[in-house]
Amino acid sequence: MNRYRIGRVLGPWVNFTPPIRGGRFSQSTSEGPPSKSKSSSIHTNASSESSHVQEAMSESKPLSSLPLTSLGQLPADGADASPMPTKEPDNASVVKQALEDDIDNYPSLDAETQQNIVQKYRDLHEVVKVGGYYDCRYREYAKELARYLCIFSSFFIALRSGWYTTSAALLGLFWHQIMFTAHDAGHQGITHNFVIDTLIGIFIADFCCGLSMGWWKSSHNVHHLVTNHHEHDPDIQNAPLFAMSPSYLSTFHSSYYNFTFAWDRVAELAIPFQRYTYYPIMGIARFNLYFLSWCHLLSPRSKTLGAAAWTHPTEICFMLMYWFLFGYCLVWRSIPTWPLRIMFVLVSHIITMPLHVQITLSHWAMSTSDFGEAESFPQHQLRTTMDVECPAWLDFMHGGLQFQAVHHLFPGVPRHNLRRLQQLVIRFCEETNIKYKRLGFVAGNKDVLGKLGEVANQLELMLKCQKHMAETGESGLH
Repeated sequence: MNRYRIGRVLGPWVNFTPPIRGGRFSQSTSEGPPSKSKSSSIHTNASSESSHVQEAMSESKPLSSLPLTSLGQLPADGADASPMPTKEPDNASVVKQALEDDIDNYPSLDAETQQNIVQKYRDLHEVVKVGGYYDCRYREYAKELARYLCIFSSFFIALRSGWYTTSAALLGLFWHQIMFTAHDAGHQGITHNFVIDTLIGIFIADFCCGLSMGWWKSSHNVHHLVTNHHEHDPDIQNAPLFAMSPSYLSTFHSSYYNFTFAWDRVAELAIPFQRYTYYPIMGIARFNLYFLSWCHLLSPRSKTLGAAAWTHPTEICFMLMYWFLFGYCLVWRSIPTWPLRIMFVLVSHIITMPLHVQITLSHWAMSTSDFGEAESFPQHQLRTTMDVECPAWLDFMHGGLQFQAVHHLFPGVPRHNLRRLQQLVIRFCEETNIKYKRLGFVAGNKDVLGKLGEVANQLELMLKCQKHMAETGESGLH
């Protein structure tokens, strides 16, 4: 990395607000280096984006009237805001209260405290490197491969025997299990070699499962950088069907999709029932992944350059091969009737529901407050991520995703080393006074459903207050 170095920072590093989040910087001059403008100053309680949203909501302005510094881009001069088609609930006070509660529950955001956390995290990382935690235990992958082959062989035998429901369930279980290894490969956690791990990931995700590895890496890498940030993390942007935070009870702009999710009638109808639609939608979530995969592969952003240029055509080829084998050879040619074909597709896809639940379990019930740039990386990851407790013999069912907080701290550590690494993370959290949340699988599900229900209740209350004020003319402010 030395050839990319352009300078050295003397003293502690102070984070700037990046341009995509509204940071503005003056041009460099002969008098000195570029300076940071007022809009990109460090906030200890919340970022300037949150304050913009709260200011606009307190004045009953539609979010489209905000300066787009809070929406991921700068406004055009003289641009007029257009009113939204559906009146948005005023969520500013709820967002502010959640932020204040979160700040009270975590270490101070002052520079000294956060620098101490960063230093302890760096010390821990040295222990991780010296202790061999990045070394992949290939013997464990031999066991994984044996399990995959056993499940796939059982699927094929059941299919040839005419046990279509059984074979569909086994195929879904095969997809569920093998995608854990695709996740490892996406983080280069198997061989730590870009080409080899990328090929492994593309073979599993694109050829075996019909899902784009390039789309997953594009989305997932951003998720790791800005975990649970309502404007920037695509993994929690599920409007209009779900809102796991009061921040989603209004129009918001996604910097990842470069798309504004307008608060509309669909969201107003769907959010109150989200605790009931959670599992049914998770059951068919795989179909949405197909759609997102092809949207990515057919978009300009999927075309990589340089040493990774080969990945895009490889993905296209492998995805087409998947649909030929699954759609034509398996569903169309091997299953005799339309009712059986529909049943086979639905059963095989619904069986993968636990994987989708597992993915959402670690983040949907956690904090989505924006602490701004003052918060350190390790505190942010532990504040927005939780682990799922399970016995060691059940690790194969969770595929390492049960150690999501540990994984977010050290994404490149192979998953078979995460249980051992967890003990070091527990000690780190005790030393830094950062909460490390761990729940069982059932308790974690209850936590997510509780969070979805809480946000739905907040929406119902805000809409009732809004209706009352519209009918009576009362502002509710005294």
